[in-house]
Amino acid sequence: MTIDHRQHHLESVRAALSVLVYPLQWVVDLPHTSSEWFRESLSTRRELQEDNASLRTQQLVLNTELQKLEALEAENRRLRALLDSSFQVDERPVLIAELLSVDMDPYRHQIEINKGSLDHLFEGQPLLDSQGVMGQLIHVGPFTATAMLITDPAHAIPVQVNRTGLRTIALGTGSIDRLELPHIPNNADIRVGDLLVTSGLGGRFPPGYPVAEVIDVQQDPGRTFSQVTARPRALLDRSREVLLIWPPELKNPPAAPEPAGNEAGASEP
Repeated sequence: MTIDHRQHHLESVRAALSVLVYPLQWVVDLPHTSSEWFRESLSTRRELQEDNASLRTQQLVLNTELQKLEALEAENRRLRALLDSSFQVDERPVLIAELLSVDMDPYRHQIEINKGSLDHLFEGQPLLDSQGVMGQLIHVGPFTATAMLITDPAHAIPVQVNRTGLRTIALGTGSIDRLELPHIPNNADIRVGDLLVTSGLGGRFPPGYPVAEVIDVQQDPGRTFSQVTARPRALLDRSREVLLIWPPELKNPPAAPEPAGNEAGASEP
């Protein structure tokens, strides 16, 4: 041993023995090593499953919040557009209301809003959205009010062609995207694309508000009048907020409702 310690004669023997013994050591240690590997693998897999479930939950929550943010962003855009459209209102008092319900009767185009006589609304009051005239109030309760849209078959509104000043009446047809302009002579200067605005006649709607755009003009020489169809500018089937206006002579909203009569609520005089 002393000679081996000094001269390392048995080094090669020990190396050979270690090579021979290693497989035995590996076999003996295999159960412990395998159990440790399985334990770590199962633990890692369980942690991955827990992390995956947690991430899925977080993703669901974030997606839900994102949907709410998108809805709020869309509402913000609508309100900004509605307020920006009030530049045509000049100094008139205005009020923003929200839709509560829509009449499902196919023969009536009416909506209910969340403002009423306690907010100084009155029958016959015009309402608009960010694009144009929507209609007028026909019934006012303390907390809610009912409005008839300009496309209701019972509604009529005095308009004029913005390009030429030609005056006529726009009648509701019962179709949410169509108005009719009766009694326009065949030789009248009216074209597809002409903008129709309120004329102010009748005293119900103030002048100058966009109402519709002409989409079809049929002039038959065998008939006295042309057949003219227009599309409302207001988004009647999509707007969620409406703008209510008061007559220009009022600096403040009236202190009480001003009934306009049942016949005036259905159509313009």
